[in-house]
Amino acid sequence: MAGLDISFYGSSLVSAYWNGAATYYRGVIRALAARGHRVTFYEPDAYERQQHRDIPDPDWARVVVYANDEDSARRALEQGRNADVIVKASGVGVFDSLLEAGVLEVRRPDATAIFWDVDAPATLASMRENPGDTLRPLIPRYDMVLTYGGGDPVIRAYREFGARDCVPIYNALDPDTHHPVPADPRFAADLGFMANRLPDREARVEEFFLKAAAKLPGRRFLLGGNGWGDKPMPGNVNYIGHVYTADHNAVNCSALAVLNVARDSMAAVGFSPATRVFEAAGAGACVITDAWEGIEQFLIPGEEILVARDGAEVAAHVDALTPERSRAIGEAARRRMLDAHTYAHRAGEVEALLVNGAHAGRVPA
Repeated sequence: MAGLDISFYGSSLVSAYWNGAATYYRGVIRALAARGHRVTFYEPDAYERQQHRDIPDPDWARVVVYANDEDSARRALEQGRNADVIVKASGVGVFDSLLEAGVLEVRRPDATAIFWDVDAPATLASMRENPGDTLRPLIPRYDMVLTYGGGDPVIRAYREFGARDCVPIYNALDPDTHHPVPADPRFAADLGFMANRLPDREARVEEFFLKAAAKLPGRRFLLGGNGWGDKPMPGNVNYIGHVYTADHNAVNCSALAVLNVARDSMAAVGFSPATRVFEAAGAGACVITDAWEGIEQFLIPGEEILVARDGAEVAAHVDALTPERSRAIGEAARRRMLDAHTYAHRAGEVEALLVNGAHAGRVPA
């Protein structure tokens, strides 16, 4: 198909600071660019993200940073109005309501409008529970809703809100960005974990990470991410603060195992593997994850990933893990990712949707 001009309104493409969607955006957009599409990414100067950039403006997308005020947001909408495809992502963090309505107002009559939800549990909860939710009446006006996870429950929920179609475009691996590198002594650990401190993740982090650390006082645990500085921790936990994306491969390659802990809402919905799972697997790391429905769609438990139901099981996995088994699991996971779960695969799915709405993974109504 001929390359499309795409206007994309999201949180940030150039900064992962308090922005867990950055890896996902980069992977999808870079792969779309490789297929000949031209993406302009509009992002606000908010939450100190521009002061904590971890990549320069890329050559595979045009980045427009607009000031954190209503007039600037409206000007950004005007700049993107002539695109073939116009995307509003969830969780921009500022002027979301304005942008959600605005992309529908400015788009060309023949353009495709997409709401792309990177946190479907939170979005759906707001639409259900908040009578004043401004997105809910707009959903039927979008040509389609894409989500980065959720499976059948999310698809059905969006259709109940009037979505014309809802299709998960799952997280994936960009093998040019996340790949094996030599171990770095700065990040040496028996179990490494990276996540920002969020209210609906904290209790699960206490259970799956801190409890496991307390059970294995002779083992080394590494914690990276924003917001944990005042959190009481066992003495064998090394807290290193925010980890820039340039160091993610080194963290994933320097620990015996890497932990994934879903937020409460993501675990409850299922079929929502975090970007961290793909990053770590792409680096050949042995991943231990909390249990959630749908894991088998991405990685085989016991062969390509280890699954734990609580902190005691995390501790048991770490205690029993040898370097040889860790390496075997990590290599198997990397092979699976390269075979079926790269952003090149995801971009092909998005392109098919834009052409004719076809998607092999759709769940029938």
